Amino acid sequence: MIDLGISKLALIGAVALIVIGPEKLPRVARTVGALLGKAQRYVADVKSEVSRSMELEELKKMKDSVTSAARDVEQSVQSGASDFEKSWSDATAGLDGSSSSYSSSDTLGSFDPPVYKHPKKNWRLKQKAMPQWYKARTGVRTRTQSGAARVARFRPRSSSAPR
Repeated sequence: MIDLGISKLALIGAVALIVIGPEKLPRVARTVGALLGKAQRYVADVKSEVSRSMELEELKKMKDSVTSAARDVEQSVQSGASDFEKSWSDATAGLDGSSSSYSSSDTLGSFDPPVYKHPKKNWRLKQKAMPQWYKARTGVRTRTQSGAARVARFRPRSSSAPR
């Protein structure tokens, strides 16, 4: 790279002062500074793009290795499950008094995992389990009222109206 020392910069400045002139030199210096700034930003952008692409390639390689490892584990689990099914059918074949009428490949093909079923919670029972005195103390409404009925209930009574 170009080795620019203080003496060389002073020589360049003196030549620029003579060639360009003292009136135009500040404008030219600003323009050169702006161009150098743009060039530095461009180089920084290129460097960041290259590093980003390198990281992306590394992540792709890592993803491929993880997916291959997951495939290997899945295959080993499936082979272990089929071995377990065979040994289980062999072990339980004599217990029920009849021989196994289907092979392990049939059971693996028709195996459906259990489906989650939400327990039936009766919220009315939970509401009734709370004592009435506790509801009254904490302000839990036990009866439903419309907005107008609630306003009428809590409106202060005038002293002239009969009860």
